[in-house]
Amino acid sequence: MELVQHKQIRLPLSEERRRYPRVRVNLLGRYMLTDRHEYPCQVTDMSQGGMTLIAPVIGQLNERVIAYVDHVGRLEGVVTRQLENGFAMNIAATPRKRDKLAAQLTWLANRELLGTVDDRRHGRVSPRNAAGRLTLPSGNNISVRVIDVSQSGCAIATDQRPGIGTQVTIGKTAGRVVRHLEDGFAIEYLRLQHPDCIEDNVTGG
Repeated sequence: MELVQHKQIRLPLSEERRRYPRVRVNLLGRYMLTDRHEYPCQVTDMSQGGMTLIAPVIGQLNERVIAYVDHVGRLEGVVTRQLENGFAMNIAATPRKRDKLAAQLTWLANRELLGTVDDRRHGRVSPRNAAGRLTLPSGNNISVRVIDVSQSGCAIATDQRPGIGTQVTIGKTAGRVVRHLEDGFAIEYLRLQHPDCIEDNVTGG
């Protein structure tokens, strides 16, 4: 899908550190370097201007990176520092994107302070856009109908029946099958979703 082009801002690493405070996080994701191969990663800290990744393949300095991070979505930038088990990258973003990222980081920081385990059930709502894409363990990507969504899970309509406990990805969000329904199944996300980003992460908005 083609994205509208916006003027992006890239700050030197030293300036980024001074301007944007870093937040300790523990987020899973995946990333691509210029070789276009996709690799898993774990983000250990993040700010509006950059982040640090534990990664199996370390990019070259100034190499372009596209990352997809749980709760946050798609981020672009370049490698600014190589580490023993990963790398740091800056984040090229519009002011609007930085504002949204700041809100997400605040929510993540508060969630860490309150504890990551949340056993409360979250109210489910019907998404504005019910069309979703489900990725199965085999790598197959299929169209599904999203019945409802919440911060902790969703229900989808499909003729597929993965086993209970199977890990799947709905939209950009990883989860596991927890219950079979008459016309599909229910998914519990691996990580609680920010309320402002549920539909973007699950159905694409």
